[in-house]
Amino acid sequence: MLFKASLLLLATAVDAAPHYIFGNLKGTQDWQVVRMTANHYSNAPVTDVTSEAIRCYQNTPGGGGSTSTYKARAGGTITWTANPNIYHPGALSAYMAKVPAGQTASTFDGAGAVWFKVYQDMPTSSGSQMNWPSQNKATVDFKVPQCLADGDYLFRIEHVALHSAAKENGAQFYISCAQLTVDGGSGAKTPTDLVSFPGAYKPTDPGLMINIYSNGGKAYTPAGPAVFKC
Repeated sequence: MLFKASLLLLATAVDAAPHYIFGNLKGTQDWQVVRMTANHYSNAPVTDVTSEAIRCYQNTPGGGGSTSTYKARAGGTITWTANPNIYHPGALSAYMAKVPAGQTASTFDGAGAVWFKVYQDMPTSSGSQMNWPSQNKATVDFKVPQCLADGDYLFRIEHVALHSAAKENGAQFYISCAQLTVDGGSGAKTPTDLVSFPGAYKPTDPGLMINIYSNGGKAYTPAGPAVFKC
């Protein structure tokens, strides 16, 4: 009985080990400018795209509370740190949301059709198997669009692990939201294709329910809107 119990504990530990969080932007401490997520101890993913957790996976619903706001330059790069490294194969994307007038990055909860996609990676194929460039990365970089208007924003990183996505609700979402104040933007273009979380995805979207090990050579179709470009 003791031997069986030990095996069960080992299996549980191995299963949990590949999970990861995005707790900070490079140069900051964990949860300093990133809203603390509900998986800050477990590293467990979100699997229900209809739940409010799909927005920022916050430990405490609402605004950012005591989370600080990071100063970012439009046209510049921000770097997210994964802990541990991004273990699973799957799609990496990023979204931003402009904070409405009268609110700040700390008070805005990100509700409504306010999110626009600013990055989406794409896989390469080896035979019928898909491979993503983010796998095993310790850090990932994103450019803040130069044409945005200055002001406060939420920046949402999303890595959707697809190793178990051949069945509905098998995709695993690793999500965090940082608080930004953007300056140096031209304000020349207003983002389009705004979506809400939840609402942007369905569990049966082809980018979320897919067998990445035997896809028959089909091109990958990312979930969500097209990437906003200046």
